[in-house]
Amino acid sequence: MSSKKKIDFKKEFPELYNPPRETPVFITIPKMKFFMVNGKGNPNNSKEYQEAVQLLYSISYTLKMKVIKKQQPENDYVVPPLEGLWFMDDMNKWSMENKEQWQWIMMIRIPDFVKENQINLAVTILKESKNPKMQPKLYWESYDEGECVQLLYVGPYNDEPPIIKKMHQFAKDNGYLLSGKHHEIYLSDPRKIEPEKLKTILRQPITKREKD
Repeated sequence: MSSKKKIDFKKEFPELYNPPRETPVFITIPKMKFFMVNGKGNPNNSKEYQEAVQLLYSISYTLKMKVIKKQQPENDYVVPPLEGLWFMDDMNKWSMENKEQWQWIMMIRIPDFVKENQINLAVTILKESKNPKMQPKLYWESYDEGECVQLLYVGPYNDEPPIIKKMHQFAKDNGYLLSGKHHEIYLSDPRKIEPEKLKTILRQPITKREKD
């Protein structure tokens, strides 16, 4: 008797998770729900950042293993990738050189079929079993990103700036303004893969420039 394959969002929605490599494309992102944790500072040396990421994985796997697999085993799924929104109060000052002033929202997608009471149950189970120190900072909400430009980048995180600039210029050349927060989706685990092979989706929300 063959078991049903797990739902894998990266395969179900290739337009969201498998854009062309270093070739910008336009896409309209649907509204999706996420577990989220907010923070500030350089992710490379921030204990808060590491704890936020660990919390997101903990709640995501608790939801999958302790709730959905028990209540809806037919909907077993692969936990979606970690994502991050990166921004500053003044985005004109955004650069790789001032990471200490970065603000971030780290997040992991919640499948559309998951109900609010199932999320609440997972949160209760995690609190009772592990009670992570950062759990009070965890929240979940829908994120409606809308029209964006995106591409796939392969390489070290610190080498992203020229590719991001290329993506931004492509949007501007096609009559768009940049809006919202810089968005990254991490398809690779940096603990297991060398920096040159890391796969990251770079995404930027945009709005159509009004004609003069």
